[in-house]
Amino acid sequence: MNDRVQNAPTFDGYGGIATAEARNKVLRNTYWLLALSLIPTVLGAWVGLATGITRSLGGGLGLVVFLAGAFGFMYAIQKTKDSAAGVGVLLAFTFFMGLMLSRLLAVILGMGGGTQIVMTAFGGTAGVFLVMATLSSVIKRDLSGMGKWLFVGALVIFFGAILNVFFGSAAGVLVISTLAVGVFSLYMLYDLKQIIDGGETNYISATLALYLDIFNVFQSLLVILGITSGDD
Repeated sequence: MNDRVQNAPTFDGYGGIATAEARNKVLRNTYWLLALSLIPTVLGAWVGLATGITRSLGGGLGLVVFLAGAFGFMYAIQKTKDSAAGVGVLLAFTFFMGLMLSRLLAVILGMGGGTQIVMTAFGGTAGVFLVMATLSSVIKRDLSGMGKWLFVGALVIFFGAILNVFFGSAAGVLVISTLAVGVFSLYMLYDLKQIIDGGETNYISATLALYLDIFNVFQSLLVILGITSGDD
């Protein structure tokens, strides 16, 4: 029975059949591109820290720049995902995200034990990904129904974060970040399961989804650990 479930064909987004071999290829390519995307992210963060170019991007200005850049890049990725150019656009996007992350990293690294906080957040994110990747490979149940609830959770986080830019509540940041860790951890499971089940057949789109999950979990863990570190 389990063999029948595992080898049963699933329909792709174009009404075709996604074979087990095709799904494995998408998953393999996604993992490779996801690993590659971390290089420009680190490079972008380093450039931001070295030059201080994002130092002035606080409050509403930082929010506008981030949203304009992120949504612009994501639109471009969706438009080019079926061509080789999509890889280049995705990597440019990850450089931009690293650049935007540098402002938070500068704050964390300026705290006592800042390096340890960054490494703990990185380890925590890697641990979450490992757990979700393992679960996605052993859970046989269709998890596509999770999508709408996770989307609602992401919207709550998104609008809550925008509002908190103007209120500047540390408690609000902590609540939003904690919620983000939970929601985007589950999004990892959902997105990986979509690839494994054949619901996502484009490795560039799949990489984008997983990258955003990982980025949000890492950033949220940085915030949580920074706030709770006890360093003024």
